[in-house]
Amino acid sequence: MNQVHHIATRLLDFPIEIILDILSHLDVHDLVRARRVCNDIRQAIDSSSELLYSMDLEYFNAIPVPSIPGSDYSIPTLRKSLLQSESAWQKAEYSKRNPIAIPHPPSMHKWSCGVLGFPVESLQQIMFFQPQLHSNTMNLRQWSCQLDSAAALRLVHYNFSVAGDLVALVFGAPSGESHAYDVIFRSLSEDKVHREAAFPSVKALDNEVDLELLDPYTLRSSIFGDYYGVLFRNVNKANGGVADYLQIWNWKSKDTFQCLEVFDPACKTMNFSFLTNERILVVNARELLLYSLVHAPSVLQLTAKFSLPALHSPFEYACIGFSPIPSHACAHNQMIALSMDISGGSFTKNPCFTSYVERNTLLKLESTYVSCYGKATEDSPNLPWSSWGPNHTRTFEESSFDPCKHSVIGFRSASLVGNQNSKRPLCIRDFNPHRVVDFKAGNGTKWNQRLVEGGEILPNSNLFLEPLGSGLPYLETTTEEKFRSTDMTMEVNRVTLLSFEVMNTIRMPNAGGQSFVQHELLQGFEVLDFE
Repeated sequence: MNQVHHIATRLLDFPIEIILDILSHLDVHDLVRARRVCNDIRQAIDSSSELLYSMDLEYFNAIPVPSIPGSDYSIPTLRKSLLQSESAWQKAEYSKRNPIAIPHPPSMHKWSCGVLGFPVESLQQIMFFQPQLHSNTMNLRQWSCQLDSAAALRLVHYNFSVAGDLVALVFGAPSGESHAYDVIFRSLSEDKVHREAAFPSVKALDNEVDLELLDPYTLRSSIFGDYYGVLFRNVNKANGGVADYLQIWNWKSKDTFQCLEVFDPACKTMNFSFLTNERILVVNARELLLYSLVHAPSVLQLTAKFSLPALHSPFEYACIGFSPIPSHACAHNQMIALSMDISGGSFTKNPCFTSYVERNTLLKLESTYVSCYGKATEDSPNLPWSSWGPNHTRTFEESSFDPCKHSVIGFRSASLVGNQNSKRPLCIRDFNPHRVVDFKAGNGTKWNQRLVEGGEILPNSNLFLEPLGSGLPYLETTTEEKFRSTDMTMEVNRVTLLSFEVMNTIRMPNAGGQSFVQHELLQGFEVLDFE
């Protein structure tokens, strides 16, 4: 009679290649747990650049760079670059290049992935500028989106996305048309109609508004992947009255996808932002509104409402804006900076408060709202600020109308702090919860970072009826060097400052024979690489 002998085979009995293949099917959290099982498994994981790189990406909430076998973008090289960059941010160490002059003074400028764009009316172009490093020398790449003379006169708004290779142009519709605006989708790199656009142009506010009373200077727009949205504020309706309109297009869809949401102007709708491909956040003077595109792709469905911190009378929110969320980071968590200017009282300059909140927190609070109040409607209550704000946000008070604050990428933000009229240091704040936990546990070198926990007394916090957010701990580093800048943007491993220097001071006579001082300014880029 044949006998079958059962032999117990342990994981560690397999060749290392098979062990690593098995481990590669675990998610990052399970890999971390697996390292604690025994020394042999820990050594196996630590021998694999691929596994370590995946763990590092999760730990730092980083966006992976595609690996190209046989090139400088191999996994070991990418991991080394990631760790070096993170170390540079923690130590506030950077390499600085010589400033690069911009040939035209920026006006109505916008940023996208380190590219600066602004219209140059005299050239009938929207020009784009990008500092690029070649052979350790910083050069300036520049190109343009050409407008014909008739179109240039009708341009009222523009936006662009480097990730989507898209320039969205909003023109006033020609006289005699029933719609208010034409929206044209151009390629950023080719200066022609985008090859993936379902239609070269779409109509905005068709048969909706009184064209004689249209104010083009109240537009807000956002690009997120395949979606483009515009908020038209204080629009006079064709049948009388005033309303705010949010119109969204899937600019690649041939199903003429669009949705139009109308808001009561009494609520003072101020801004909106795409959180994901399926969720949109709208803010007015009282609350945050979360909308969904999932259940009806041509209609916005209200899913949750969150109160802002209440203010003492006579103060009110004058302007609220969001830090933009890059669409290429849609799979990663992201800090959102909610900047709130407050008017009222006898202030010579409006106080400004900025609250940080994680995008994933807002998405999770949607289910909290539904469990408390059921399906959201215009008449349903808000989730009170006291139920979500103090424990899930971190609030700062800063100068109003300061473009050099709260550039955000992932869990990290950068701002110039101090008096806007003088040179200021760069303050780097890291809200990464993994980094905070390790810092508190004494793991790794602390460099010159400081941990900030709990509440801090803000000079004008007495404007509010409720406590402000202090629930997010963070690590802070400040540079010794100071900078003079009018605007800034932040990327994964770079801060780009729009700087200016006084080159010459000239005394010029005026018509009355008196002299006045004219300053000749040089505007350009100052690039800080954290690599």
